[in-house]
Amino acid sequence: MDIFKIIDDFQKIDGDAAGRLEYATRRHFMNRISSKIAAVAVPTVFASIVNKAYAQSAAAVDVLNYALTLEYLEDEFYKAGNAAANLIPASDKAIFTQIGKHETQHVAFLVKALGTKAIAKPTFDFQYGGAFADIFTNYKTFVTVSSALEDTGVRAYKGQAGALLADPQILEYALQVHSVEARHAAVVRRLGATVLANPAMKGWITGNMGAVPAIYAGEDNMTQGGVNLKGLASKSDAAVTEAFDEPLTKEAVLAIAGPFIKK
Repeated sequence: MDIFKIIDDFQKIDGDAAGRLEYATRRHFMNRISSKIAAVAVPTVFASIVNKAYAQSAAAVDVLNYALTLEYLEDEFYKAGNAAANLIPASDKAIFTQIGKHETQHVAFLVKALGTKAIAKPTFDFQYGGAFADIFTNYKTFVTVSSALEDTGVRAYKGQAGALLADPQILEYALQVHSVEARHAAVVRRLGATVLANPAMKGWITGNMGAVPAIYAGEDNMTQGGVNLKGLASKSDAAVTEAFDEPLTKEAVLAIAGPFIKK
């Protein structure tokens, strides 16, 4: 990301805000802020200026709070998992530590961008009503749920893109988070192939195969842009579906995530 190009773009909208960002970036970020502080400060600065410079429609606020709910869920999940004794093997610890840092920054960004409109963090039941009773003591269960959450998050962001067409700058920032969530999903799925001894788990989704069927509903879609791609270039149905991700509606996502949310 070219931060100084972003400053130039902001200058056209809010000169004062751009000036503050440039000062914080060129002086404090480069000379006085440590790398650890910068990891927290940069999302906060961007979110603050997005909040000030761009009017948020009611639809955008609804979508951002929806995204915030999912980010709260993931953030708390990785905090608990990374803190659990003897859960994550040393060989995989760096992966989940980094994913956890990303989720914390996503929450900070969305909370700051929404300001007083941000919803409060819910309380969560990571045992999913008893379905994942050993979530923080059994690494296989932890990886299964991690993969399910990441795959759901990717489809959830994609499903709301259309609702942000009237807020193009907010859509851009939502897509930046979406692409990082997609990277999380890919790395956890690859990890799952080994941990769960499931070679069918690849970095991408094949058809509607998955441990939680509702998460993958519709992933066997063969029609893209109104064109049925079955048999295209002699490719298998699996190869065709792997090339495209499908969105999930808000209602479908909340039905999947609902049992995790206590209130």
